[in-house]
Amino acid sequence: MMRSLFSGVAGLQNHQTRMDVIGNNIANINTTGFKRNRVNFQDILYQQMQGASHPTEDLGGVNPKEVGLGMSIASIDTIHIQGSLQTTGVPTDLAIQGTGFFILQNGPNTLYTRAGAFSLDEDGTMVNPANGMQVQGWMAQDIQGTQFIDVSRPVENLIVPVGSKDPAKATEIVNFACNLDKRTPVLPPEGASELQTKESTWSTQIEIFDSFGINHILQIEFTKVNNGEEANNNTWRANVIVDPPDPDAPDAEENINPRQTAIGIGGEVPAEGEPTDFWVRFDNNGTLIQVADAEGNNIANAGQVLMNVAFNVIEATPAEAGVPIRQEFSLNLGTVGSTVNSITQFSESSSSKAVVQDGHTMGYLENFKIDQSGLITGIYSNGTTRAIGQVAMASFTNQGGLEKAGENTFRVSNNSGPANIGPSGIAGKGKIQAGSLEMSNVDMADQLTDMIITQRGFQVNSRTIQTADQLLQELLTLKR
Repeated sequence: MMRSLFSGVAGLQNHQTRMDVIGNNIANINTTGFKRNRVNFQDILYQQMQGASHPTEDLGGVNPKEVGLGMSIASIDTIHIQGSLQTTGVPTDLAIQGTGFFILQNGPNTLYTRAGAFSLDEDGTMVNPANGMQVQGWMAQDIQGTQFIDVSRPVENLIVPVGSKDPAKATEIVNFACNLDKRTPVLPPEGASELQTKESTWSTQIEIFDSFGINHILQIEFTKVNNGEEANNNTWRANVIVDPPDPDAPDAEENINPRQTAIGIGGEVPAEGEPTDFWVRFDNNGTLIQVADAEGNNIANAGQVLMNVAFNVIEATPAEAGVPIRQEFSLNLGTVGSTVNSITQFSESSSSKAVVQDGHTMGYLENFKIDQSGLITGIYSNGTTRAIGQVAMASFTNQGGLEKAGENTFRVSNNSGPANIGPSGIAGKGKIQAGSLEMSNVDMADQLTDMIITQRGFQVNSRTIQTADQLLQELLTLKR
C-alpha cells in the first residue's frame, strides 16, 4: 500500500515537470527561433514478488510477478524541426531554411542561435541588439584589387562600414563589342560632302575615369571606306579621341586632340603625336578578321585584339616641368574570328550596348544586401558593388545534444559533438533568407492537447494517493 503512495507522488512530481515544460513552450510561442521541448516518461524500479520459472515435463512456465515503484522522466528533448519563416523586409534579419545555427561571440564564449534578428551597432559590427553578442563570419580581403573571402580562416566579427569610401579607380580596360551596320554607305574616296561623311560614319562614346575619379569621354568614330582591295566593302577606319572638343567651339578645328590621345601598337606605350587611327576588316559573315594600324600595317589577324590608348591628364601635377601625366588603358576589340564579345559587322543598326569599362569615381557605402550564401555585398553611391564579408554557420552531429543557454542561444555539450563551421549550403547546412525571421516551432493545438493530457495524468495520480490514504484509514479503524 505504501508503494502506491510513492508511485502517486512520483506521478504528481513528474507530471508537474511536464506541465512546467509545456508552460515554457506556450510562453515562447512568439519567441523568434525558439525550439520547443518535449518530456518523455519511463517506468522505474520493480519489486519482484516471484521470479519466472521455465516449463517442466508436467507443467508450463510461470511468468514473473513484479510490482512497479512508479515512474520518472526519461528525457526532456529539444525538437529542432523547422519553424515557419516570417518576412520582415529588414536586410539584417536572417533566417535559416534547413539545418544549422548562426554563431555568436560573447566575450570568450561561443554560442549558437537560430534567432537572426540582427542589426549594426555604432561601429558597424553586426550584433544581436538584445544582448550585444557579435555575429561571426569572414571579412573580405583585398588582394590586388579583388575582394576574396577565405572561409578556411577562423571566424571573426562582421563589420559593415556604412559610409566608408570606395576609392576612385582609373579605367584599365574598355571592352568594345559593338556591331557596325553592314548597310552603311561607303565614304567616297574624294570630294565627299559633309552629309556623305555623316552617313558613312558611326560614332560611339563611353565614360572613362582617370586615377582621380574625374570622368572623361572616350569617343571612337568608325567610317566605312573602300581600301581598293576588295569589292564587298568590309573595311572601316576608326579614330580614337579622349574628350573630343565641342564642334561648335571657336577653336574646334585647331584643337582637334586636346588630350593628345594616341594608340600604341603591339603593347607599346603610346606617346604624344602618335596616330589615333586604325583599320578593322570583316569577312562576309560579319566576323572580325584583321586589325591594322594607320599605315595599313597588320596589327592582328588572330587571337584577342588589345590596343593601348594613352591620353594626358591635364588636371594632374606634371611629373616634370612641362611634362603632363599620361594615363594608359587597353581597348579590347574582342577575338579575331569570333562573334562572341567581339566587334562585328551585321546588317543591323550600329550599336554600342556592349561597351563596358572598369573605372569609376569615388563613392560611399550607402546600402548592403545579404544573399542565400550569407555573402554581404556593399552597394556604393558610385554604382559599384563590393564583397564585404560572409556570415558563417555551424552544424552539429547531434544538435539535440546542445544545451540551451538562454537568450535564444545554445552551447556545445558533451553529447552534441563539436561545431562544424562553414558557409551556408555546404555540408548539409541550410540556406540563409535575408529579410526574414524564423518563428517558434511551438504548435498551440499540440501544446493545449498535451496540457489536457498532463492535467488528467496529474488528477488520476492524486486520486491514487487519496485512495491509498483511504485504505490506510481503514487499517487504522480495525482496532476500534
